[in-house]
Amino acid sequence: MNEYKNDPSDIIFETQFWIIKIDKSDQTYLGRSFVILKRKCGDLAKITEEELLDFHKVVGKFQNALIKSFRATMFNWSCLMNNAYQKTPPDPQVHWHVRPRYKNSVEFESELFVDEVFGHHYARNTERSVSEDVKLKIIKKIQESSE
Repeated sequence: MNEYKNDPSDIIFETQFWIIKIDKSDQTYLGRSFVILKRKCGDLAKITEEELLDFHKVVGKFQNALIKSFRATMFNWSCLMNNAYQKTPPDPQVHWHVRPRYKNSVEFESELFVDEVFGHHYARNTERSVSEDVKLKIIKKIQESSE
Protein backbone atom coordinates (compact mmCIF):
# COMPACT_ATOMS: atom_id res chain seq x y z
CA MET A 1 0.00 0.00 0.00
CA ASN A 2 2.88 2.37 0.48
CA GLU A 3 3.09 2.93 -3.27
CA TYR A 4 -0.29 4.68 -3.13
CA LYS A 5 0.98 7.27 -0.68
CA ASN A 6 3.45 8.71 -3.17
CA ASP A 7 1.28 10.47 -5.77
CA PRO A 8 -0.60 13.49 -4.40
CA SER A 9 -2.61 13.82 -7.63
CA ASP A 10 -4.49 10.63 -6.64
CA ILE A 11 -5.90 12.11 -3.43
CA ILE A 12 -9.67 12.52 -3.35
CA PHE A 13 -9.76 13.85 0.20
CA GLU A 14 -8.24 13.21 3.59
CA THR A 15 -9.09 13.52 7.24
CA GLN A 16 -6.98 13.69 10.35
CA PHE A 17 -6.46 9.90 10.26
CA TRP A 18 -7.30 8.65 6.76
CA ILE A 19 -6.33 9.42 3.19
CA ILE A 20 -8.67 8.51 0.33
CA LYS A 21 -6.97 7.88 -3.01
CA ILE A 22 -8.31 6.74 -6.34
CA ASP A 23 -7.10 3.40 -7.66
CA LYS A 24 -5.43 4.75 -10.77
CA SER A 25 -4.68 1.28 -12.13
CA ASP A 26 -8.27 0.03 -12.05
CA GLN A 27 -11.52 1.87 -12.64
CA THR A 28 -13.52 -1.21 -13.63
CA TYR A 29 -15.79 -0.02 -10.82
CA LEU A 30 -16.03 3.73 -11.40
CA GLY A 31 -14.63 5.50 -8.34
CA ARG A 32 -12.71 2.46 -7.07
CA SER A 33 -10.43 3.77 -4.35
CA PHE A 34 -8.37 3.06 -1.27
CA VAL A 35 -8.90 4.43 2.23
CA ILE A 36 -5.51 4.29 3.95
CA LEU A 37 -4.70 4.87 7.60
CA LYS A 38 -2.11 7.68 7.76
CA ARG A 39 -0.39 6.30 10.84
CA LYS A 40 1.82 3.26 10.34
CA CYS A 41 -0.25 0.32 11.56
CA GLY A 42 -0.34 -3.18 10.14
CA ASP A 43 -3.16 -4.65 12.23
CA LEU A 44 -6.83 -3.70 11.97
CA ALA A 45 -7.30 -4.69 15.63
CA LYS A 46 -4.84 -1.96 16.65
CA ILE A 47 -6.59 1.07 15.17
CA THR A 48 -7.71 3.48 17.86
CA GLU A 49 -11.28 4.33 18.77
CA GLU A 50 -10.69 7.84 17.45
CA GLU A 51 -9.46 6.45 14.12
CA LEU A 52 -12.45 4.12 13.96
CA LEU A 53 -14.92 6.96 14.58
CA ASP A 54 -13.23 9.04 11.90
CA PHE A 55 -13.38 6.05 9.53
CA HIS A 56 -17.14 5.88 10.13
CA LYS A 57 -17.41 9.51 8.97
CA VAL A 58 -15.24 8.76 5.93
CA VAL A 59 -17.53 5.88 4.93
CA GLY A 60 -20.61 8.11 5.05
CA LYS A 61 -19.00 11.04 3.26
CA PHE A 62 -17.40 8.91 0.56
CA GLN A 63 -20.41 6.72 -0.16
CA ASN A 64 -22.72 9.75 -0.34
CA ALA A 65 -20.32 11.47 -2.74
CA LEU A 66 -20.20 8.40 -5.01
CA ILE A 67 -23.98 8.11 -5.00
CA LYS A 68 -24.30 11.80 -5.86
CA SER A 69 -21.52 11.71 -8.47
CA PHE A 70 -22.26 8.50 -10.35
CA ARG A 71 -25.42 6.97 -8.85
CA ALA A 72 -23.58 4.06 -7.22
CA THR A 73 -26.08 1.44 -6.06
CA MET A 74 -24.05 -0.17 -3.26
CA PHE A 75 -20.47 -0.64 -2.09
CA ASN A 76 -18.00 -3.44 -1.45
CA TRP A 77 -15.48 -2.59 1.27
CA SER A 78 -12.64 -4.99 1.92
CA CYS A 79 -9.62 -4.86 4.19
CA LEU A 80 -7.05 -7.06 2.49
CA MET A 81 -3.36 -6.97 3.23
CA ASN A 82 -2.26 -10.09 1.38
CA ASN A 83 0.29 -8.37 -0.88
CA ALA A 84 2.20 -7.10 2.16
CA TYR A 85 3.00 -10.70 3.04
CA GLN A 86 4.43 -11.46 -0.37
CA LYS A 87 7.45 -9.36 0.64
CA THR A 88 10.26 -10.17 3.03
CA PRO A 89 9.96 -8.74 5.55
CA PRO A 90 6.20 -8.13 5.35
CA ASP A 91 5.13 -4.48 5.59
CA PRO A 92 1.35 -4.41 6.13
CA GLN A 93 -0.59 -1.16 6.37
CA VAL A 94 -4.25 -0.90 7.36
CA HIS A 95 -6.25 0.13 4.33
CA TRP A 96 -9.60 -0.53 2.71
CA HIS A 97 -10.43 -1.27 -0.91
CA VAL A 98 -13.64 0.48 -1.95
CA ARG A 99 -15.51 -0.81 -4.96
CA PRO A 100 -18.66 1.13 -5.80
CA ARG A 101 -21.16 -1.19 -7.48
CA TYR A 102 -23.63 -0.18 -10.16
CA LYS A 103 -26.93 -1.77 -11.12
CA ASN A 104 -27.06 0.51 -14.17
CA SER A 105 -24.28 1.45 -16.54
CA VAL A 106 -22.71 4.89 -16.14
CA GLU A 107 -21.38 7.12 -18.88
CA PHE A 108 -18.72 9.56 -17.73
CA GLU A 109 -16.45 11.62 -19.98
CA SER A 110 -17.61 9.62 -23.02
CA GLU A 111 -16.60 6.34 -21.38
CA LEU A 112 -19.10 3.65 -20.49
CA PHE A 113 -18.71 1.86 -17.16
CA VAL A 114 -20.69 -1.37 -16.82
CA ASP A 115 -20.72 -3.53 -13.69
CA GLU A 116 -20.91 -6.89 -15.47
CA VAL A 117 -21.34 -8.90 -12.26
CA PHE A 118 -23.61 -6.61 -10.23
CA GLY A 119 -25.29 -8.54 -7.43
CA HIS A 120 -22.42 -11.02 -7.26
CA HIS A 121 -18.90 -10.98 -5.86
CA TYR A 122 -16.88 -8.27 -7.59
CA ALA A 123 -14.63 -9.39 -10.42
CA ARG A 124 -11.09 -9.79 -9.14
CA ASN A 125 -7.85 -9.04 -10.92
CA THR A 126 -9.43 -6.43 -13.14
CA GLU A 127 -7.44 -3.62 -14.71
CA ARG A 128 -9.32 -0.88 -16.46
CA SER A 129 -7.15 2.15 -16.52
CA VAL A 130 -8.37 5.57 -17.56
CA SER A 131 -6.42 8.48 -18.93
CA GLU A 132 -4.82 10.93 -16.51
CA ASP A 133 -7.37 13.53 -17.62
CA VAL A 134 -10.34 11.25 -16.88
CA LYS A 135 -8.79 10.20 -13.57
CA LEU A 136 -8.53 13.83 -12.50
CA LYS A 137 -12.13 14.48 -13.60
CA ILE A 138 -13.36 11.50 -11.57
CA ILE A 139 -11.53 12.87 -8.52
CA LYS A 140 -12.92 16.38 -9.07
CA LYS A 141 -16.48 15.08 -9.46
CA ILE A 142 -16.23 13.12 -6.20
CA GLN A 143 -14.64 16.07 -4.40
CA GLU A 144 -17.40 18.43 -5.55
CA SER A 145 -20.03 15.92 -4.41
CA SER A 146 -18.43 15.52 -1.00
CA GLU A 147 -18.58 19.22 -0.08
